[in-house]
Amino acid sequence: MHPVNKRKRITSWHVIGAQLSHFRKAARLTQPALAEAVGLHEDTIGSIEQGRRALKIDLAETLDELLDTKGALAVAVSNVPEREKLPAFVQDLLEHEDEALTLLSYQNSVVPGLLQTEAYGRALFSCLYPPIGAELAEERLSARLNRQKVFEREPTPPMMNFVLEEVMLHRPVGGPEVMREQIRYLRRCAELPFLGLQIMPTERTHAGLAGPMIVLETPEHDHVAYIETQRVSFLVDDPDEVSVYQQKYGMLRSQALTPDESMGLLDDLLGES
Repeated sequence: MHPVNKRKRITSWHVIGAQLSHFRKAARLTQPALAEAVGLHEDTIGSIEQGRRALKIDLAETLDELLDTKGALAVAVSNVPEREKLPAFVQDLLEHEDEALTLLSYQNSVVPGLLQTEAYGRALFSCLYPPIGAELAEERLSARLNRQKVFEREPTPPMMNFVLEEVMLHRPVGGPEVMREQIRYLRRCAELPFLGLQIMPTERTHAGLAGPMIVLETPEHDHVAYIETQRVSFLVDDPDEVSVYQQKYGMLRSQALTPDESMGLLDDLLGES
């Protein structure tokens, strides 16, 4: 594998952390003293100041009051872009996703974020283990749904194709009604002129058994692949490696149901055939 070489990303959290460090020093407080004043461990304050940990709005408001910063931290947190509320590895994908000319996605477990309904996405976040707090889950859900604005991109959205394993249509994420709404939404997406949707029948063996992948074409007509597994993900830009993923995806498309057959399967699941 040849992951993309990453430069250090300067995010809003780094800027906010630097602000907090400046305000703390101006107030003549050490990190341990500030941590004690707000009931946190000093390592937490250190992580926030270094931009490695997001500053929550309620803590920002407490720090503003304590440091007499007239709401500066709370305002900064309120204006963090939705993208930066996602984990760093997802931000790598989104940088390419926003500008992609083409996007090819194979997923084998759950409906991909670009095609999720709000209720389905919320149910998925409730399944995370270790669990995350409700506030963080809502932030990430909002950011995930915001990604779907790429469908409205002007002058044209990317050309997309999704190959989805049939099993995810039968996994009752959120319960029967949530799944029915999700399947109905997939059926509507399948009608979009720039989007191809193909279902891979569960009984078929195929070229993608090693796991999910996304292949994107950039505005410069370069290609990158995004590979994600349990808590590990990376971008690949080595042409030889990306070519392998493109070959795999081409074979997957030939092995899956056609778009028309896939829409027929969705209709059957909805009882609308």
